[in-house]
Amino acid sequence: MVAKKREGIVYSTNPDFTFHDSHEKQDSTLPVSQQMLYIWLDSKGRKGKTVTLVKGFIGNIKDLETLAGDIKRHCGAGGSVKEGEIIIQGDFREKTIAFLSAKGYRTKKAGG
Repeated sequence: MVAKKREGIVYSTNPDFTFHDSHEKQDSTLPVSQQMLYIWLDSKGRKGKTVTLVKGFIGNIKDLETLAGDIKRHCGAGGSVKEGEIIIQGDFREKTIAFLSAKGYRTKKAGG
């Protein structure tokens, strides 16, 4: 069993208390024009293999997975979605930025 991070909560005497984390579930996805996505190049912890990361998506997991699938098809590469980030195998920063910009997302190249 994995312990949840509940920073700031030590103890509550209220028997009806339930902890609600603002990051647990995102119900609605921001409109495309309001999203700011950061495109990273990373190879740490991947045995030297390079991946393109897309960070900063605000919305529900289904929309994130749909976007990840669209990017993977456009780049012709594999990848996954983990911890709110899209991971694309290989260096596809320029292709990813062009694809997302064409869809109306605001993008910014960050990191490596």
